[in-house]
Amino acid sequence: MNIPKTLSKDEIRQLRLACVAIADTAGLAILKIYDEDDLGIVTKSDDSPLTRADLASHNVIVAALEKLTPDWPVLSEESTGIDTATRRQWQRYWLVDPLDGTKEFIKRNGEFTVNIALIDKGRPILGIVQVPVTNYCYSGSVLEGAFLRSLDAEEKSIQVRLPPASPPIVVGSRSHASPRVTAYLENLGSHALTSMGSSLKFCLVASGQADLYPRLGPTMEWDTGAAQAIVEAAGGKVVRTDNTPLDYNQRETLLNPEFLVLGDSTVNWSAFVPTGSTHMDSLGE
Repeated sequence: MNIPKTLSKDEIRQLRLACVAIADTAGLAILKIYDEDDLGIVTKSDDSPLTRADLASHNVIVAALEKLTPDWPVLSEESTGIDTATRRQWQRYWLVDPLDGTKEFIKRNGEFTVNIALIDKGRPILGIVQVPVTNYCYSGSVLEGAFLRSLDAEEKSIQVRLPPASPPIVVGSRSHASPRVTAYLENLGSHALTSMGSSLKFCLVASGQADLYPRLGPTMEWDTGAAQAIVEAAGGKVVRTDNTPLDYNQRETLLNPEFLVLGDSTVNWSAFVPTGSTHMDSLGE
């Protein structure tokens, strides 16, 4: 595709639909391995798991994106050899998590996703979150809004819930419990809590099924970019605990600061963040 520096609504729609198709293909590659006995599990240097499915999805997505937009770099969780100096020069690039929720994949509970985001000047402007087991696909862009394709194969618009439920519905991590989140919920008071794996937590907020997702523990930029684009396209916000936007490719590290995913951003959800050290403190952030 010959795409100019400034994207029109039609151009970003073409990109979004192309990425939905790419994510669907990657999802099928994941499911092929999901149904096999040997997942090929190894442990990476950060102690996180890696499977043959992560790599299969990575290969599908990177090849397809490089063909779609040859001049735009691709940063995937499974990328290697991209140094900080090179990355910091990128104004627009693809940010990919080929299989978000590898622990859920290994547990075979279905709560894992394929994530593709387009980052422009530090902000996610387009996102795809595809769910291989159900074939659901959440997508969104700054110019179009947010959508869900479910079993009827038709895209339907989704929006965050305004105002929040009373008490608010909070979504939390299935596999990453955090003492700071526990303290946050104590400060929040009355609420209903639902647990979910992977970037699906963001999607519950984007589709109005939850009001808030506090993430007060470590994540990487590829974990959040695609889903953040969808939440914001649906009318929500993803902010650091000081209410500034969660941005990308602005730090030496790809580790995110703590953040909140908000449906109704007129509520001061950051008021409930507990005081004390965060996982970024040791990095000088």
